[in-house]
Amino acid sequence: MSKLIVRNFAVAALAVLCGCHPKTPPVATPADVASAQEEARKEVEQARVEARKDVKSAAKVSGGDAKNVAHARATGAFDIAMAQAEGDHKIALTRCKTLEPGAQPPCTAEADAQFQAAIAKAKAARVGGESQP
Repeated sequence: MSKLIVRNFAVAALAVLCGCHPKTPPVATPADVASAQEEARKEVEQARVEARKDVKSAAKVSGGDAKNVAHARATGAFDIAMAQAEGDHKIALTRCKTLEPGAQPPCTAEADAQFQAAIAKAKAARVGGESQP
């Protein structure tokens, strides 16, 4: 009887130990990446439409004042660049989620670094675009 109890306990212990490291499936799928790409494309296109409207409006309201139109162009270019950066970041993060859990943190860190670089570039371009006559 005690051998049966010990054997059952050993089997139960092995089952618990083997079950501690199940392989977790990726959180995202290629379909999720495609969805993120489509959403990003739509956001960038919307930013372009808004930028065109703002430039036309600035030209109409200011009577073609170059300074106001240049400001509207710089702001529109910044908005487009930010929409592109945000979209690229979402796509990259979604791609990271398709990786194995151990590969996700470095992938996410790289995506975040690229996002920060894109933001800095967009801000620098905006400042440079607004200072031009």
